[in-house]
Amino acid sequence: MMNNLSKILTAILIFFFTNNMPVYADFKKGIKAYQNKDYRAAHKEFLYSANKGEEQGQYNLGLLYESGLGVPQDFREAAKWYREAAENGHAMAQYNLGYLYDIGKGLPQDYRAAAEWYLKSADQGDDMAQFNMGIMYFEGLGVLQDFRESAKWNTKAAEQGNTSAQLSLGGMYYIGQGVLQDYVTAHMWYNLASAYGNEDGRRNRGIIEKKMSSDEISEAQSKARKWMEAHP
Repeated sequence: MMNNLSKILTAILIFFFTNNMPVYADFKKGIKAYQNKDYRAAHKEFLYSANKGEEQGQYNLGLLYESGLGVPQDFREAAKWYREAAENGHAMAQYNLGYLYDIGKGLPQDYRAAAEWYLKSADQGDDMAQFNMGIMYFEGLGVLQDFRESAKWNTKAAEQGNTSAQLSLGGMYYIGQGVLQDYVTAHMWYNLASAYGNEDGRRNRGIIEKKMSSDEISEAQSKARKWMEAHP
């Protein structure tokens, strides 16, 4: 399953400036303390916010415990606070709780529970949750194996620019698993993944080009350019 480290390290700053949720005074103090690398003070403010039932504080408290910033690293405590925020509808907390179930840290490993929380997050548009739902359906982890469902969730994540999903979707079109085999579309997704720095995308694009005509390659390149124009 996808490594969660980059999501842990970037999620706080991403969430700090989310505009669709109210930002409370204690939480804002926590943000400032975090930005100043005063993680103990950040913990204090997030805890105060979390105990008032504010999902922003609950989620960011979970992040501090998962990453060991300002507190000893404690996956059980992280899971506790992620659950509080997740039950309040926080999409990234739902993803992180699913991830802890997925890898069995702080919680017993439980693929069904992981899939349930990934799905809640995915339905709110989280691209990593959508990608992980693609994996769950592809591997039959916590859900019945279903390649069409896998392709559906990979497509949702790929359309948001998730390069891992683009790579996975390219592979599904390459072999015709869950979708009709289509080298042009496979090349397009490999090409997009490569354009965003995915080396496997570049290598796989080279492999599939050996099976394609020059016209097919040109068509795939045109589709990739149009996709990038539509997703600046």
